[in-house]
Amino acid sequence: MPDRFGAALYRRRVTVLWASVCVLVLAALGGLGVEHRLRHGGLSDPHAPSTRAARLVSERFPGADGDLLLVLGGAGPVDSARAASLGTALTRRAEQAPGVRAATSYWTAGRVPALRSHDATLALVSVSLDGDEDTRARTAKRLVPDLRRQTPELDVAAAGPAQVQAEVGDRTAHDLLLAEAIAMPVTLVLLLLVFGGALAAALPLVVGLLSVLISRAVLNALAGAVPISVYSMNSTTALGLGLGIDYSLFVLARFREELRGGATVQEALVPTVRRAGRTVAFSGLTVAVSLVALLVFPQFFLRSFAYGGIVVVLSAAAGAVLVLPALLAVLGHRVDRYDVFARLRTPETGRWYRFAQAVMRRPLLYGGGAVLVLAVLASPFTRVQPGLFDDRSLPADSQVHRATQLLRDQFDDEVLRTVQVVVEGPPATLEAYAEALSQVPDVRRVTAATGTYAAGREVQGPGTGLVAGNSALLSVVSGVEQDSPAGTRLVNRLRDVPAPDAARVSVGGQAAEVADSTAAIARATPAAIGIVVGSSLVLLFLFTGSVLMPVKALALNTLSLSATFGAMVFVFQEGHLSFLVGSPQHTGTLDAAIPILTFCVAFGLSMDYEVFLLSRIRERHRITGDNTESVAHGLQHTGRIITAAALLVAVVLCVFAVSGVTLLKLLGVGLALAVVLDATLVRAVLVPSFMRLAGRANWWAPGPLRRLHDRVGLREE
Repeated sequence: MPDRFGAALYRRRVTVLWASVCVLVLAALGGLGVEHRLRHGGLSDPHAPSTRAARLVSERFPGADGDLLLVLGGAGPVDSARAASLGTALTRRAEQAPGVRAATSYWTAGRVPALRSHDATLALVSVSLDGDEDTRARTAKRLVPDLRRQTPELDVAAAGPAQVQAEVGDRTAHDLLLAEAIAMPVTLVLLLLVFGGALAAALPLVVGLLSVLISRAVLNALAGAVPISVYSMNSTTALGLGLGIDYSLFVLARFREELRGGATVQEALVPTVRRAGRTVAFSGLTVAVSLVALLVFPQFFLRSFAYGGIVVVLSAAAGAVLVLPALLAVLGHRVDRYDVFARLRTPETGRWYRFAQAVMRRPLLYGGGAVLVLAVLASPFTRVQPGLFDDRSLPADSQVHRATQLLRDQFDDEVLRTVQVVVEGPPATLEAYAEALSQVPDVRRVTAATGTYAAGREVQGPGTGLVAGNSALLSVVSGVEQDSPAGTRLVNRLRDVPAPDAARVSVGGQAAEVADSTAAIARATPAAIGIVVGSSLVLLFLFTGSVLMPVKALALNTLSLSATFGAMVFVFQEGHLSFLVGSPQHTGTLDAAIPILTFCVAFGLSMDYEVFLLSRIRERHRITGDNTESVAHGLQHTGRIITAAALLVAVVLCVFAVSGVTLLKLLGVGLALAVVLDATLVRAVLVPSFMRLAGRANWWAPGPLRRLHDRVGLREE
């Protein structure tokens, strides 16, 4: 059947190409405007207690949530008549703007000291916005410039969650264009060098472009039914181009090998589709199944990567199996024309074969050394501290970062370090509960309707805490950063305080959101790992017929990914060697969503290279039965391909290091490092070492499984 499929592709090559052009045009039209339908946020668990607390505050205590914080200055002392007049007028304008639920300021709230800077030159306006995270970010993006334009006498700096999301969205769109502008020329030069010929170098770009456009169209359609994160566009572009390069290089290498053997174009195309095409299709399925694991998480930030990733992977595989063979059928021997780097390219002399033989002569030495290197790289991961991104994820010169730093340096801790506690129930026991909360370590004071409490005693009379019906809002001012391990521990201790009788307590605020989001990711992670591991075991068994090969692949992939996670912690969480990635500000935490996202994507890419290598080893072993020679033969025929593909994919991913958003920088650099480690230490050293030590056991399977594989297993031959 594969032979008939390859022959049909050759006969219908022009029809396939015209159909591909139609799909390309339709996909381009279908993806128009997708960037305007993507949403900000998505890292919060929609079912978490902190999400419920935020909803209650928004519904019952408008004005208390502070989605947008405006720092006003430039009009002299805040208590002067001029500053009061301008500040009050701006507050009223903000309150009347569309999308604003309430606005309060130092001047309209009775000149509360917490809303004034220590030197009395700056004052705060707290604005509560309608809608979800995305709606609030869009409102902030529109409102802040309007207020600056309407009140030029004041210096207006914007902070708060809505402004962070707005600036992150703008910066992400800008960085995507910048990354593409840098990646394209660099990638094109490398493609010319690796693929040999301008026509050959253009082929992966065609496959990558087709997959990216199809995924944009699908995301545009899905955005009308489910929330899609703005970050999914960045990952889709990088993954589509990277896999387009991977798959095209593998197919083209096989096609050239057949031509060099004396085959005609048609004779070369049929075995190329039969062997390389089926390997690519299987590899694409493996990567797509790995991304399915992201759907078990409640955060739409992670689910969005699954939507876009699955589509782009399957589209890239389909392009490499359908469109690329049709292009090769048309180009034939002309695919090698216009090789501008021909003089720089050295002929293949069997160095990968010799390297594999050298490794297998001393498998314990080479394999043990590689394991030691990966273990050292992985060790910092034991110190990981999960968190979520905030203003510090943006460059220090960004507006929201500067404004938030002003709040940290010049205002009371109450502004940024307040944990909101909503009590639903009889208010009679509120005083005792507030006193109990004030005794929790790291709590400075608790403000409730009954008073302000510190260290278990009342320090001030009836406070400014709010009451709405049978619900009360308590403000807990902490002495620790919200997005920090100490903030998470504080939230857990607050939740451990017994709730008043017949009352329901919901703890909210940024610290609670961090605690709940990281907990939700931790709960879903075992299921995600189970999907990835289980599917990989099954698919690799169907591909190889071996029990040991899938287990080996999982063990080695886990080791290389652990090294990647350790490097992430060492550089991005702890700040060591951060100059290598543009010196992002380290906060002492690592974004909780990135390790599991990296695991799913990088695991799929690792299986990609595993399938490429094993396909050639298995093909040779079925002919010779010689384990050592088959491994050396497989590495000889795929080593250069895998290394070149990994280099190109790493370049595409590493350009995100220029991003000003730490989350994008972390994801791009982390995935690039995972790809490089896998293509070098794992494929070139650990796989030959392991397979030499395992010997004949590499291809062993118990009788029932062997018979099952004979019936339903996948083969290239």
